[in-house]
Amino acid sequence: MQIGLLGKANVGKSTFFSAATETPVASGNFPFTTIEPNIGVAYVKADCACKHFGIKHDNELCVNGTRFIPVKLIDVAGLVPGAHEGKGLGNQFLDDARQAEVLIHVVDIAGTTDIQGQPVPAGTHDPLEDVAFVQDEFDQWFADILKREWDKITREIDQKRAKLTDGIAKRFSGLGIKDFQVQEILKKLGFVTKNPKEWNDDDIEIFVKELRKSTKPMIIAANKADLCHDLEIIKKIPDIVIPCSAETELLLRKASKAGIVNYSSGDEGFTLVEGKEIPPPQQKALELVKFVFSKIPSTGIQKILNTAVFDSLKFIVVYPVEDETKLTNKDGIILPDTKLLPQDSTAKDLAELIHADIAKGFLHAINCKTKQRISGDQKLKNGDVIKIVSTLSRG
Repeated sequence: MQIGLLGKANVGKSTFFSAATETPVASGNFPFTTIEPNIGVAYVKADCACKHFGIKHDNELCVNGTRFIPVKLIDVAGLVPGAHEGKGLGNQFLDDARQAEVLIHVVDIAGTTDIQGQPVPAGTHDPLEDVAFVQDEFDQWFADILKREWDKITREIDQKRAKLTDGIAKRFSGLGIKDFQVQEILKKLGFVTKNPKEWNDDDIEIFVKELRKSTKPMIIAANKADLCHDLEIIKKIPDIVIPCSAETELLLRKASKAGIVNYSSGDEGFTLVEGKEIPPPQQKALELVKFVFSKIPSTGIQKILNTAVFDSLKFIVVYPVEDETKLTNKDGIILPDTKLLPQDSTAKDLAELIHADIAKGFLHAINCKTKQRISGDQKLKNGDVIKIVSTLSRG
């Protein structure tokens, strides 16, 4: 699972990354603060299966029945208008973003940075312009890929060496785009029966826009929401938009680690740790945090991560175990692991994710909640606890 973090310079993208992963990275008021992609581990949250069974277990990734599930977060290099033409760090940016399954676009919703990422007075830049330009860069990138190869695709189809779906999918294979995804868009647009020789540039651009939206879903992280004069602007963005304050999340995580506050990512507030003396500078900072929570219900960081994985990608959480009665692995650890799987994944898909050898020798699986044996093509549900029975084991 890889989540790409996008955005122009100085919108708080690196702060978002630091807050989500607790990984210190360079940040500053100048373009290309992020030159190489920063890669870290963030966590999405879900109910742990221990709640279903009414058991307690010693696992640092389960806190009071809430399971923290690791995902890879990539803070890619700075983006400027014209990236698809190679401007700025465009080529590197697009190559890094190519690896992501879902994208989080961090936008300065308060309008404190211009299109190039230079500081301007709050509210003087239209954040809708930033949303449009990043989506346009991706659309132009997709269009360039297809236009370069279109004549070749049509020749292959004429010579019966390829079908339209296969020809297009082949050109986008480097982005992880599959045949069935291309076919779905062709059907949606009514392009299945249209002769490829009759496609014009508008047809290609319409197609790639839909393909991009389907295969690289994007969440808008409306950062600096506490500084925004009018959050109603969010309603003008035709995407999933979540107001956030990365700086507030980072501050609260540091304060929690220092033992000053009780806070877990996603909470709609914090409490002070009893008996802890707080120096005046920290008191002032926490007062500012209270102001942020008066404008937005939470810092938004956790909600954005969860929305990306569970709502946009529609992934489910499954708990593989080796002992179906004790719910443990071979070392006796209860509910030791979690796997994120696409919706409609099967027991055989889970086996393949665990290890190729286990999938090769797959016999059946056991649903530990129902105690029933299930076949390899049985679709799994969110929260399932599964034992895979195989003739082969790892190693």
